[in-house]
Amino acid sequence: MQGRLVGAVTPSPVLLESARVSAFVDDALCWHRSGAESSLLRLIRSSCSGVAHDAAAAYATLSLRTEPLLDAIDRGRLALAPDERESLIRFAIRARRVRAIAHELSEESKRESVLQIFEIAPMPAQTRAGGHDDAPDGEFELAEPVPPEPALPVARWEKHFSASALNAYSECPRRWFYKYACAAVEDRGSAASAYGSAFHLALEDFHGEFPRPGEADVPAMRRRLRECVTWAFERNRTGFATAVEFELQVRRAQRTAHRYVDWIVAAAKEAPFEVVGREVAAELDLEGRPFVGYIDRLDRDERSGGTRVVDYKTGSIATNAQEYGAEVRAYRDFQLPFYYWARTAGGDRVTHLVLIPLRDALLDVRPVVMHVGRSITFEDLERSRAKMIELSGQLAAGQIERFETTADPSACTYCAYAIACAQKPAASGPRFGS
Repeated sequence: MQGRLVGAVTPSPVLLESARVSAFVDDALCWHRSGAESSLLRLIRSSCSGVAHDAAAAYATLSLRTEPLLDAIDRGRLALAPDERESLIRFAIRARRVRAIAHELSEESKRESVLQIFEIAPMPAQTRAGGHDDAPDGEFELAEPVPPEPALPVARWEKHFSASALNAYSECPRRWFYKYACAAVEDRGSAASAYGSAFHLALEDFHGEFPRPGEADVPAMRRRLRECVTWAFERNRTGFATAVEFELQVRRAQRTAHRYVDWIVAAAKEAPFEVVGREVAAELDLEGRPFVGYIDRLDRDERSGGTRVVDYKTGSIATNAQEYGAEVRAYRDFQLPFYYWARTAGGDRVTHLVLIPLRDALLDVRPVVMHVGRSITFEDLERSRAKMIELSGQLAAGQIERFETTADPSACTYCAYAIACAQKPAASGPRFGS
């Protein structure tokens, strides 16, 4: 990628203060000598780079988490306006030209080359000093201090709410701020999230054909679910970094699907049911604030007529009803309580809340079943509903001036914003195995 952009308008040389220019050139020469990514990140975030501050900061943060900066720019990892995108491409071209500067040149020639590549002209002394030329070389006049702007609260949240958003806010308000209020970093997802999306899609299609599982249908169900898994993972292929990882995860899902069929046939034999809903929209109004979500599956018990709310889980979850009940009572999980209230408001008599673990292909499928009124009480659900109203009210009021960080270091382990969070709690426990 040498030379200028085809069709790009060449800007006139930029006049900048000598101190900033000197620091920028030093970083450019460090990048020229060593190819150190840290020098390149300082370059793009400099006001001399020609890249807008927000775009530069976003790409610098992204490259720390994913891939080298120039690769991320080439791939267009972030969605930006055309002019910002053009400035990033221009920066990448210039950065590669800096790397190509001949090493045998003198230091002064290299510095001149950097200035020419980035089309920078240091500001004349009389311009820097406000038109006065009586300041000695190397010195500058300090400007009068500007009073700080008054602190203002974050604007009120005017969009819909979701259980997952409240889970994030309850776990760490700062994480909610970064993800929902700022959209600070584009979440590219992970292999784990791609696996979950594909498995959910496969089961949605599968139960469209087999709403009433039965022993007589086992061979057909195994064959069809295998086809659904293969098709769903193919649709989510881009979520896996390599072909090897993709194949391994497909095989893992196929083994899990085999165990899923075993479980669902046994469950239907013990208590016959019919799948009456797949990816069902859940909508709930709590004191004028809308909540939305999607329920993985709704079952109707053929004996009692009660409704079971089913949620598939491909990640870590509670291992039993008591553990999940404790999560609800501690306000760390609002998802199933939200689904309960949404379906109740819609006229259903919800009797069970069910989590189905689909993470481990080596273990039998053993759902976590909460009997409404017993393992999860009506009081638990009422308190969870009241907490949803309270937290959504805080976000909708627009009075929060500071989003505090969590006190639990484990919450930072997989947080996309941990690298930018200066106030995150220190990790506890040993860092190396003994």
